Amino acid sequence: MHRKYRIGEFATRIGRSVSTVRRWEREGRITVKRSASGQRYFDDSDVLAALNPGFDASRRSTVVYCRVSSPGQKSDLESQVKAMELFCLGAGIAVDEWISEIDTGMNLHRREFCRLMDRIEAGEISRLVIAHEDRLARFGFEFIEYLADRHGCEIVSANSELLSPRQELTEDLLVIMRTFSRRLRLLNRYEKELKAELGGSQ
Repeated sequence: MHRKYRIGEFATRIGRSVSTVRRWEREGRITVKRSASGQRYFDDSDVLAALNPGFDASRRSTVVYCRVSSPGQKSDLESQVKAMELFCLGAGIAVDEWISEIDTGMNLHRREFCRLMDRIEAGEISRLVIAHEDRLARFGFEFIEYLADRHGCEIVSANSELLSPRQELTEDLLVIMRTFSRRLRLLNRYEKELKAELGGSQ
């Protein structure tokens, strides 16, 4: 759903002054919309058009993104896709594209995930549908949601815990523990070396 912006809000969103926006309107570079009551406003499509020259709102897509962490969970991925098909059908969501990926949610450099974020930033995706927040990322979903919102993309989550395997959470927690354990060992070693150097200089 497009949000409405008054001219000052619109100018702030695109990083321009109100006078510049008014000049663009006079030159025909942008068109102001009017509500039923006659109030002038802009919406997200206008923001995207201003930030991305050549942007075509009619070509924006609704995308479903499904993910599991390991190849051994392919059956879970298939179940996730089928469940999302039913969810979209029940919610009346027309899907333009389906994206599936096998990689851990701790990895924010996943190929399909990065492509997805690039397309959202380019204004190509109007709606992103997921089974659960952690299908996008184990941590930091709020920032991803903020980024999507800034580019006019709505994230719709089925919020199904059944489609968020507990095994993945366990594996991700183990990764975190190993990372902190390794850093702690390095810190302890550095502390010992520092004490040895300080002791030798006295």
